[in-house]
Amino acid sequence: MPKMKTKRAATKRFKMSATGKAMRSQACKSHLNGYKSRKRKRNLRGLAVVHSGSQKMVACMLQGN
Repeated sequence: MPKMKTKRAATKRFKMSATGKAMRSQACKSHLNGYKSRKRKRNLRGLAVVHSGSQKMVACMLQGN
């Protein structure tokens, strides 16, 4: 039986934290940034935790199950 492959789109969108939670990038920071305040853009940096209802699905996509 062949190996289960990881969903390549998921690897580009999600990372797993050291504690095993799926992390995602924040929305609303890729375009139309001219009118957004510095504070707003600064607070959108970094990663956020994926919603608890989607954690299992994202983990399966990343592990290839």
